[in-house]
Amino acid sequence: MFDFSISDRAQTVLSVSPQKWLTEGDPVTLICEVHGNSTGWTFSWYTLIVSPDNKYHFQLLSDSSRVAGGNYTVSSAALKHTGVYVCRAERGEPAYNTTISNTQPVWVTGVSPPVSLIISPSRTQHFTLVSLSLSCEDQSNSDRWRVKRYTDSEQLEDCSSSVWGSQTGSTCTINSTITSDTGVYWCQSESGENYHPVNITVHFGVILESPVHPNQTTEMIISTVSKSHEGFYYCKHSERGESPKSWISVRGETKNYKHF
Repeated sequence: MFDFSISDRAQTVLSVSPQKWLTEGDPVTLICEVHGNSTGWTFSWYTLIVSPDNKYHFQLLSDSSRVAGGNYTVSSAALKHTGVYVCRAERGEPAYNTTISNTQPVWVTGVSPPVSLIISPSRTQHFTLVSLSLSCEDQSNSDRWRVKRYTDSEQLEDCSSSVWGSQTGSTCTINSTITSDTGVYWCQSESGENYHPVNITVHFGVILESPVHPNQTTEMIISTVSKSHEGFYYCKHSERGESPKSWISVRGETKNYKHF
């Protein structure tokens, strides 16, 4: 692990393909590009890490150091691949380094994560100026999980910050939500592995709430779910406008076959 300083150097841009929200087992590629000149570079990829005192550092991916070509591919994404990534490039002798790229999150969901992020109130969309609790719960009732978030303004933050939240044990509390609390929240282990990302939206207008409340809400029922139903969903009110969108993933049972 080490820190980088920003200087007047060639710029790198990091993107992800096919998408940043993945289901466990999906392939994913991080694409690192250098502006202006794309020849002769070797590339390295890092995870961006934030400590409880909200200081940043970068950890080199152990299998990515000095790779020729700007693609870093994971053929089968695991839950632990959830995180925020950056890249840089270098060439020449002595080595000339580019700046660190923009941040690029990757979120991996699965059926049985080792920890669950429990949200109270139990929904992913919330109004402003309400209290919100996020607890990391595992089978051993460990209190050593940290709650992290990556906001819509691309800020990676730890819940220990007194500015927006406080953490006791494995529970993060936001006393009064504001719209800038919108982002992806997850649980991080002591060893730095990230699990169970949840997209949380804070809105002052209309929200899409589940479970529904009689006489105040409406519902849509899909009787037979298929992969084609995967996507963003939202509700719309004739006077109060549209709610934020929520991504719905569709997963099927995986069957193992023996080959003879």
